[in-house]
Amino acid sequence: MPYFFTGFNISYMKYRIYIDETGNPDLESSDNPLHRYLGLTGIIVDLEIARYTLAQRVDEIKRKYFSIEFDEPIIFHRKEIIQKKPPFNVLTDPETEKNFNRDLLALLSELDYKVITVVLDKFEHKQKYKVWRHHPYHRCLEVLLERFVMFLETNYATGDVLAESRGGKEDGKLKESFIRLVNNGTDYVNADRFTQVLTSGQLKVKPKAANVAALQLADLIAHPSRQEILQIHRNLSYSPEKFGNEIIKILNQSKYDRSADGRIDGFGRKFLP
Repeated sequence: MPYFFTGFNISYMKYRIYIDETGNPDLESSDNPLHRYLGLTGIIVDLEIARYTLAQRVDEIKRKYFSIEFDEPIIFHRKEIIQKKPPFNVLTDPETEKNFNRDLLALLSELDYKVITVVLDKFEHKQKYKVWRHHPYHRCLEVLLERFVMFLETNYATGDVLAESRGGKEDGKLKESFIRLVNNGTDYVNADRFTQVLTSGQLKVKPKAANVAALQLADLIAHPSRQEILQIHRNLSYSPEKFGNEIIKILNQSKYDRSADGRIDGFGRKFLP
């Protein structure tokens, strides 16, 4: 039975990594250029900040710009915000959109958190591992969690993991994969290292409708981060909206996790295979 660390001889800091995906995780879609790349973005936040500061500031922005029904919370979702679908149709007013973007970018800049994004080229993954291969989502999760463990070790802290729900059967498979990963370790992080810093051997899963503020921030960050990685490693040009460009600047200035000597690639940004 694995022993999960409870805080002895380690700092009292406890973090949670909130995970959001960008792209199609289905391996069979890897031949389609539009669905070739899968990204997982994790936002690492101190639990006290996530529970109080982050949740409060996100709610303040929502109340400032949108009409909120008691039993219908507003959920920040990047695609709906960009397309200005209700309730975000108030952003069709240029001044309102300008002020909303300013407040949201200020939150992303001022909040204390770290970001790790892992992007997988599913086509190359499929070609490289012809006999045995990870499911694309599970492969990205493995690499993401290796880096989360390293972050916790570096900061003498503990933590746990919460991912956005992918649906009933998929959630079940993901939880099973997480348990195997923690109990068996990986080629680079053995099981003892996982159990020394993780406070739970179970993966937490929440749907978007649960209105988890940190998951909503992960959703806003995930797409620009993935596209930047594809620019770097695949020279794929794209024209992100101004808001996305500003997010990339913030990530590179201070939010990507990085090595002791300041390197982001391989730490806050990772491209596979």
